[in-house]
Amino acid sequence: MSQSSNDSFLDRPAARLVAVGVICGVIAVLAIQHWDDLFPPPAEEVTVDANDPVALCIAREREQIEGMVASNPQMAAQRDLFLQRAEARCQATAGGGGGAGPPPLPTN
Repeated sequence: MSQSSNDSFLDRPAARLVAVGVICGVIAVLAIQHWDDLFPPPAEEVTVDANDPVALCIAREREQIEGMVASNPQMAAQRDLFLQRAEARCQATAGGGGGAGPPPLPTN
């Protein structure tokens, strides 16, 4: 089959090569932008001070939250919110960790 002089560029094999190159470029850009989503970094190990009741409470709560998220993957988007609330709850119930209590009440 011979190629006539009226064929447009889009009908030639070079156009297909350009299209494949564009698709590869788009895939590469998406992979670079979402690399951490596709391959999340390993979780950091958290060391807990055995003498700090707040740290123990937060570690216990974190373990429960991670187990809950593992059993219900649709809750992964709320993980950070749960961890923030757990930290606040532990700070309130364990006395603030640093020995600082609540602020004094105002006197008249």
